[in-house]
Amino acid sequence: MLWTGAILSLLFVLTAIFAPLIAPYDFDTYQSGGKTFPKQGAPDGDHWFGTTVQSLDVVSRTVYGARTALEVMVLAVVFSLILGVLLGLLAGYFGGWLDRILVLVMDALFAFPYLLLAIVAGFVFASITGGGVVTAALSITVVYIPQYFRVVRASALSAREATFVEAARAMGAKPSVVIRKYLFGNVIQSVPVIGTMNAADAIGTLAGLGFLGLGIQPTDAAEWGYDLDRAISDVNAGMWWTCLYPSIAMVIAILGFTLLGEGLNDVLNPTMRRRRITKVALPALSRRRVVTAETAKTAATAESAAIAATAATAEEGEAAK
Repeated sequence: MLWTGAILSLLFVLTAIFAPLIAPYDFDTYQSGGKTFPKQGAPDGDHWFGTTVQSLDVVSRTVYGARTALEVMVLAVVFSLILGVLLGLLAGYFGGWLDRILVLVMDALFAFPYLLLAIVAGFVFASITGGGVVTAALSITVVYIPQYFRVVRASALSAREATFVEAARAMGAKPSVVIRKYLFGNVIQSVPVIGTMNAADAIGTLAGLGFLGLGIQPTDAAEWGYDLDRAISDVNAGMWWTCLYPSIAMVIAILGFTLLGEGLNDVLNPTMRRRRITKVALPALSRRRVVTAETAKTAATAESAAIAATAATAEEGEAAK
């Protein structure tokens, strides 16, 4: 599971990084050499995956969509990880009114459906930063902060009562030193697993926003959700290629990071590890004892003689008394 997820994730990342070298055209190119691409053209030698209703090459849109998904995914996971881990450490270590306020806010955010929360956050950030990759990443960041916060806070609450933390306090260590040197390393073990799972979910959330028309603008970058939205009418008309290839790319990316997260959980979680059972090799008997009728008769005679001698000794002892 781990290696399968790693291979699929690596394939997605390499495709996104080298998109300008892999894609035959730019994501918004609709003509080449003064000749306009065919509208909703079927796959052929010039356009392997066909063209869209806007005369755009599906291969280029799919490849550049991977780059857009990677950019949004990385920004969203990094932003939510930094904020969630920091707030979780502060709430878990200090407690009190700060912990109560942060828990109340995070529980309120966690109660909302993630897609609805991303839509609301998108409207808020669009008025501040405008549209684009950063706005989409910030919208998804709001969804994932409570997950990191709850996991890190729970670990910090138990770790702050540990003996080594009490010893650091007794030696006069400042709270910043205790959090940085003693708490952080003990609460960060579960974060990589959550990060990979959130990476897979971020791709789906971005596609959902794009499908609803609330994601990245089509003039800014290629986006799989937007392409799927435009392909609905094509599928009803029998033009399957505009929907099939972006869907396959999205499934591969989500499946890769999901399997990678599950594999990391099996490796890093001690309760999920499989213990290897070593077979015990018994030494072979060098000599076999063959029991025959004569041997059995001799043994029985010797045993009877020993019992008789024991009885005689006991009678002599009684007579002497």
